[in-house]
Amino acid sequence: MNAALTFNVKPESETFIEPLSPIRNTTRVNTQQKIIDTFAEWDTWETIYAVRDALELYHSVTLIEADENAFDKLRDLKPDIVFNVAEGFYGISREAQIPAILEMLNIPYTGSDPLTLSICLDKGRTKEILTYHKIPTPSFITVNNINEIKNIALRFPLIIKPNAEGSSKGIFSSSFVNNKEELTREAERILNEYHQSALIEEFLPGREFTVAMIGNGNETEVLPIVEILYQDFPENFIPIYSYEAKWILDSKENPLDVFSCPASIDKNLEDQIKETCLRTYSVLRCRDWSRIDIRLDEQGIPNIIEVNPLPGILPDPQDNSCFPKAARTAGMSYSDMLNKVLLSAAKRYSII
Repeated sequence: MNAALTFNVKPESETFIEPLSPIRNTTRVNTQQKIIDTFAEWDTWETIYAVRDALELYHSVTLIEADENAFDKLRDLKPDIVFNVAEGFYGISREAQIPAILEMLNIPYTGSDPLTLSICLDKGRTKEILTYHKIPTPSFITVNNINEIKNIALRFPLIIKPNAEGSSKGIFSSSFVNNKEELTREAERILNEYHQSALIEEFLPGREFTVAMIGNGNETEVLPIVEILYQDFPENFIPIYSYEAKWILDSKENPLDVFSCPASIDKNLEDQIKETCLRTYSVLRCRDWSRIDIRLDEQGIPNIIEVNPLPGILPDPQDNSCFPKAARTAGMSYSDMLNKVLLSAAKRYSII
């Protein structure tokens, strides 16, 4: 097939400007923290070229950057299908920008539709839907101003994060709060620096997992479950996979033993996690692939933390990217994994 690959690339000169971000900083965090994670969701050329090379094993591939010229390029090229990894840039529906263009042009593409992508980026709206369908998720509220947290009824400790960011953007060790003073400080940071509502949810003390999924309907495959471990983290480091953890502590140069795949869990817990993820995938109408983050509550019940319909796919195993790690454990190469996603989309459109 004639395929296109739509993407956003990190500006190389602006990637990770600052080597460290505040950890448990008791003073008000300045805008420097915002700068270092601005492009965290976007891909490097290494990843973009790796995806292109994988798809080119079976298809011809044209690269199209997801900028203001993308519409004209897609309209002129009119590919048979688009492999979309574009995160977009502006607004809470930014991940839906390229899929919306593709639907307007009637061009098939991989992944979820604009509605699902927009809902899943809006963490509060996602949790409202999950709650309605009685799928476990931590108790939460979203706030748009500081006054809304005065009478908060949630139990401390809490996690607070931007409502509509991915790749751990805006989530630092200081996002784990134990009292109203810490909560207020972090809420001010998010509201002022990210210019969006803040999601506040109860912290769950149990084990943490992430689950990669490929396919549609009854053919949806749950890949081997990944557990996130924290024993290699610095002493007194909060056990959350924050921006510091994902992009600074756990680096290619100094990788941490942070993931276990397949997770060391019994069959009962494995089945519970898989069932919860499959229900979530179906309820949110995810397509072709997604990664779902899970944490156990005090009773050991799997709770949905986040749903990622545009999962990270760093190609180098040293980068500890969870979706490729799960695929490798399932016996798939990087190219096998990506072409399986493309095949799922092609089947869905009855192209093949």
